Amino acid sequence: MVKLTSFSHGAGCACKLGLTDLREVLALIGPPDEPSDDVLIGLDEADDAAVIRLDGNDALILTIDFFTPLVDDAFAWGQIAAANASSDVYAMGGRPIVALNVTAWPRDALPLELLAAVLRGGRDIARRGGFHVVGGHTIDDPEPKYGMVVVGRADARRLMTIDAAKPGDVLVLTKPVGTGIITTAIKRDIAPDEAAHAALQSMTHLSDTASRVLVDHGVRACTDVTGFGLMGHLQRMLNASGVAAEIDAGAVPFIKGARELADDGCVPGGTKRNRDAVDASIDWNDTDETTRVLLCDAQTSGGLLAAISPDEADAVVDALSGELANAVVGRIVEGEPGRITVR
Repeated sequence: MVKLTSFSHGAGCACKLGLTDLREVLALIGPPDEPSDDVLIGLDEADDAAVIRLDGNDALILTIDFFTPLVDDAFAWGQIAAANASSDVYAMGGRPIVALNVTAWPRDALPLELLAAVLRGGRDIARRGGFHVVGGHTIDDPEPKYGMVVVGRADARRLMTIDAAKPGDVLVLTKPVGTGIITTAIKRDIAPDEAAHAALQSMTHLSDTASRVLVDHGVRACTDVTGFGLMGHLQRMLNASGVAAEIDAGAVPFIKGARELADDGCVPGGTKRNRDAVDASIDWNDTDETTRVLLCDAQTSGGLLAAISPDEADAVVDALSGELANAVVGRIVEGEPGRITVR
C-alpha cells in the first residue's frame, strides 16, 4: 500500500499555521474592509465561519478547510477531511447543504485511483451529513492536500458564536482529545492499532447531532476544537467574549493511548507551536508536562466546545450522552480576557 503520510510534511490540522503566525499575517494585512449589513460574521469576528444574511432570519454559513494526509488509507483521509470541514458549520449552529472539493495532487507520484478514493471518502461523509458535493478544483502539487468548501444554512437568531461566553457558564466538550499525538504516531509507524482505530472513529464522527442538541437548548457560545488545540480554541473564545476560564484537567477526556505516545515524545510540531502561543496566558499550577501537551494538542476534526448556562448544563450533558464525549471540563469566570487557570 502507498504510504500517503510519507508525502506529508505535517499531519492533518497540525500542518496549519500556528496562532502566532496567523496573528502576524492578519496584522500585516491591516484592518478588514467595512462589511455590508448582510455580513453577520466576517473577518472582524474571527469566528469559525463566515455568516451572510440571505433574507429575514435565513443565513448562509461559509467555510473552507483542507490539509495534508494524516492516515495512509485514502478513503479514510477523505472522510476525515470532509468531517473536519463540515465541523465549522456545525460549530456555528448550522446545517451543511453543499460542498466543493479542494484538491492538490502529485499526478506523477501518486495514482489517480488513490485520488478517486479520497474523493469517495469525502462524498461518503457528505451523504452521511445530508449535503451534496457539487464540484471542486484540483491542481498538480508535489504534496497531496484535500478538503472542502462547505456552505450551510442557519437561523440567524440561533447562531452559536465564539464571543457569547459569560461568567458562570459551564464548558462542555463533545469529543476526546489526542488525535494530533496519535496521527503523528501513525506517520512514524508506531501507533498501536487500538489508538489508531479510536482516533479514526473520532475524526470521522460528525458533530451534527451535538450541534442540534446545543442549538435546541439555546446555547449561544461554541467553537470546534481543531488545529489550535483545546487551549488555543478556548483562548480565542475567551478573548472574543472578554472573559477568563478555569479548566479541570482531570475531567478532559483523552483518546486511549494518546498519553503514552506523548510520554514517548510523539508530539507534532503544530502542538508545540500551540503551546508556545498560549503558554504565557495559562496558569498551569501543578499540571504534569504530558497533560499540558495533550491540552495543547493540535486536533483534526475535534469536538465542539460549548459554554452553557448552568441552568441548562445538566440537560445538555444528558442529551449529549450519545456523543463520543459529554464532559464538563471547566467553567467561564470573570478575569483577564484570555486567561486560563488549569486545576
